[in-house]
Amino acid sequence: MNEDKKDLGAMLAYAALDEVPKPKADAKEIVGLVKQGGKISGYQLSDGETVSKEEGVAMAKAGEIQGVGVAHRKDTQYLKSLPDGSENNNLGNLPSVSG
Repeated sequence: MNEDKKDLGAMLAYAALDEVPKPKADAKEIVGLVKQGGKISGYQLSDGETVSKEEGVAMAKAGEIQGVGVAHRKDTQYLKSLPDGSENNNLGNLPSVSG
């Protein structure tokens, strides 16, 4: 893919976000997804803590989770990976974990 298409893709991904919080220096990363019935219900963080989807959104807005932005579908807010050129750390590519 050429650079212009990558840049456009990144711009479109950012445009789909409601908010891109600035992470704090000690912000955690999401390392796993908690799913119920195939839908994401929470996130496992790099320190081993598991939080609900709502808690994850609140933490991200407070700068406590890095590499994500906040988006919404209908009345529900959720986290999306920020485009960084790597597919490996996209939320959809993370392993499912038990909550």
